[in-house]
Formats: sequence, C-alpha cells, structure tokens
Amino acid sequence: MWFDSWESLLRILVHGTLGYIALVFMLRLSGKRTLSKMNAFDFVITIALGSVFATLLISDMVPLADGVVAIALLVTLQWVASSIYVRSERFESIVKGTPQLVYWKGDYLEDVLRRERITHEEVQAAMRGNSIANGSGAAAVLETDGSLSVVPLGNGEGVEAMERVRSPGDRPI
Repeated sequence: MWFDSWESLLRILVHGTLGYIALVFMLRLSGKRTLSKMNAFDFVITIALGSVFATLLISDMVPLADGVVAIALLVTLQWVASSIYVRSERFESIVKGTPQLVYWKGDYLEDVLRRERITHEEVQAAMRGNSIANGSGAAAVLETDGSLSVVPLGNGEGVEAMERVRSPGDRPI
C-alpha cells in the first residue's frame, strides 16, 4: 500500500511534532546524563526512547498522551536510577557493571578475554590507537560501555586510573 489517507499523514505530522517537542523538553529537564552513551544501561534507555517515539509516530493505536507518558516514564526512571547510582557504588555496580582488566604488562588475561569475548587483535588495535608500541608497560581495560581503554603504566603512572577496575580474583589492582 502506497497511501492510506491524508488523515493518517496529518496524524503523523501532529503526533511527531508534539511528541518531538515533549521529548526534547523532557530531555532538557532531565539533563545531559539521560542520553549519554556511558554504559549498556544508558544505551538501552536511549533505544527504548527511540522505540516509543517511533511507535507514537507510526501506530494509530497509540494516542499522543500515551506516547508522551511513556517517554516521560522512561526519562524519569533513567533520572531516578542515575541519581541513585551516583550516590551508591553497590547500585552502580549492579546497573552499570565494573571495568574489567583484560591485559596487564604484556600478559593477556585469557580467561577474561574468553568470558568477555574480546580478541587479542582488539586489544592490540586499542594499543595502536593510543600509540602504545610496547605493551609491557601498559594495561588494557574493557570499560562498562564496551570500549577498550589502554593505560600506560610507566614510572608508577596510571595506577590511580586503575583504582576501580576489576582484576582476576575480583581484587582491585
């Protein structure tokens, strides 16, 4: 079907415009943190917001008020959760996870790499991306957002950055 009716097109224009205004307003009220790409939890909320907005636009079975309330609920829940985990390390580790050491001073942590599904090549690419030619003086960390960070460890540097990183045996470094 190429065309249903002018009424359906008008509904999409009105719902889309009003839904967009409501979404932007709510996101501005809740702050930059709501749409950050800091971890998997934030990513899921961002995808859910997009899904609700798309449903509001396309489905004629979802009234505008229902879509706006759904968006408000997701934004509010994200705001509440991030407010709690900023204040509670335990809640933060449940929601966000913790960074995981995958490479330490020339040694790949094979069990961790296997569990996290990371290859040697990915670790090496992260090192090249950080201009690390000699991995014996570096650590690689799988961050909570899925990215790899490389920390130079020469002359006692970088140790502070490794403070909350989980290492094998779940002991801090």
